[in-house]
Parts: sequence; C-alpha cells; structure tokens
Amino acid sequence: MCSGQMSEVGDQWSVGCFAGQRALFLTSNLWTPTTVKRDPETIRGFTLPKLRERINAFTLLELLIVVSIVGLLLALIAPAFTTIKGSTDVTSAAYTIKGVLEAARTHAKTNNTYTWVGFYEEDVSQPSTNPPIPGVGRVVMSIVASRNGTNVYGLGNGTIDPTKLAQVGKLVKIENVHLPLFAICQSNCTGDTFDTRPAVQNDPTAGYNYSRFGELNAAPPNTAPYTTPYNFQYPVGNPAPSAQYTFSKLLQFSPRGESRVNGDSYDIRRVVEIGLIQTHGTATPPPSGGGTGGSNFAGNVVAIQINGFAGDVRIYRR
Repeated sequence: MCSGQMSEVGDQWSVGCFAGQRALFLTSNLWTPTTVKRDPETIRGFTLPKLRERINAFTLLELLIVVSIVGLLLALIAPAFTTIKGSTDVTSAAYTIKGVLEAARTHAKTNNTYTWVGFYEEDVSQPSTNPPIPGVGRVVMSIVASRNGTNVYGLGNGTIDPTKLAQVGKLVKIENVHLPLFAICQSNCTGDTFDTRPAVQNDPTAGYNYSRFGELNAAPPNTAPYTTPYNFQYPVGNPAPSAQYTFSKLLQFSPRGESRVNGDSYDIRRVVEIGLIQTHGTATPPPSGGGTGGSNFAGNVVAIQINGFAGDVRIYRR
C-alpha cells in the first residue's frame, strides 16, 4: 500500500497515504464486547489485600461487645485492687511504727540514755492544728531522749521537763490507720500469724491494758494504756517552746534496751502490742464480733509486738 511510497518532501508520507493508515488503525482498535477474564486477585472490584483488610476489621457490634466485657471485668476486679491497696497501707504503717520503735531503742542503747516514744491519734479529716483535734485516722508519734542520760520521767509536776529532753528524729504522722484494741489470743498462742500471736499479760487491776496501745482517745477501761500524769510535749528544747502535742501514752526504753509502758509506772512486760486497722478517713471498719479483752475484725489487720526484755519487734498479719 503506502509502504515504500514517499513524497518528494523529505521522508514524509503523502497526505492520502497517511489518511488511509489512520483509518485502518482506528478500525482495527475498535472495542468489541467480549468475555473478560478477570484477574484471580480481583473480586467484585476489590483486590484480595483490600478484601482481607475488610475481613480483619471489627464491626461496631463487635466493638460494643468487647467494651462491655472489659467493663464487666473491671467492675469485678476493682474491689480486689482496693483490698490489695488497703493491705499495703496497713503493712506500710506497721513497718513505719516498727522503725520508730527500733530507732528509739537503738538511740537509748547507743547513747546510754533513756528514750520515750509517744503515741497520739487525731482527726484525719482536719489538718494538724495547734492544739490538735483528737479523733480517728491519723497516728502521730514522737521520740525524745534524756539529755543527761538520767531517767527524768515522773519528776516535778508530772510533765517531763522539755528543757531536759532532746528530739530524736522528726515527728511521724501516719494517715488512714487506727489503733484498736484487739481480742486476745486464748489458745495455741505461740504461732507466727495474727490469730496465733502471743497473748499479752493479764493484770488483776487493768486486765490487758497495761501491755498494749489502742483506742487512745477513749476513757478507761476502753483505752490502753491508762493515761498517767507523766507525759512529754512536742516540740522540746531549751528554752522550752510552746507545746503543739502532749503525749500521755508512752513507751520507755532504758539504756539496756528494755521497754516499759508509760515509763516506770508499769513493770517490764514480756510483750507489748500495738494494733492497726485501715480506715477510710475517719470511718473505721465495724468489728466482726467481740472477744476476750477486745474486738475481732475481719480483713486486713496487723499487730505489732515488742519484747519488753530483748526489744525485738515482730509484725503479725492476717
């Protein structure tokens, strides 16, 4: 046809030959309906990777079901976490008190002097004020030592002269705990658990209350130990500062490391006990029942006992 037929103008085809070739090209490339064989990787307009994405995605209903299950599990597990936290708080408070007792005893022996640990419980819903507000929920502890190494307890008008005392460490405050009076173990009292811990001494006049600390703001016979007129203040020093706290529930340590409740008022006890329960603000858990010398409490309870002669401190938990 036009092959080899060239115009005299360069190597270009003639106009007629070009038009003929163009018509042939268009005719040969017209689309005619045929059965199209789709790529096996294509289904309904989606490639398989796209389809897989749709299959792996969550529907709204599935998401709602998952969220509902998670919410139910959290509702069931939350009380357990609260119990764990309460247990941790009581245990931490017990070890704090243990540390205070050991620090007072160590200072007495190391410096050949007398030391006293004072216990006070105030209203945790109120900030610490001067004077403080007695109540429940915040335990306050202070350690003081005799400046000249002598036992200045009980001299003068009943209050230990603050100018003869030196502060040992800082004032310690523990919140959301209360010092109760626990029921005393009556049988198999030689174990390592709370319910089998050693029993404190029973005295003819005050029962068990000469050998323990609890219900510090109650009246006798529901408080321990009984308040004596001999107490010390916080802060101490020379000249005597004005008092913020007055501690009348005391544990004394001698230069030999022996401990006595309220100083020389009582004889040395085999063990002295300090009970602890968790509070929620000023709310204390109700007793689960009564017992000999005190109350029983369910759940997380701790008893701290110090040997009056050897001075070792042990913690008993349930």
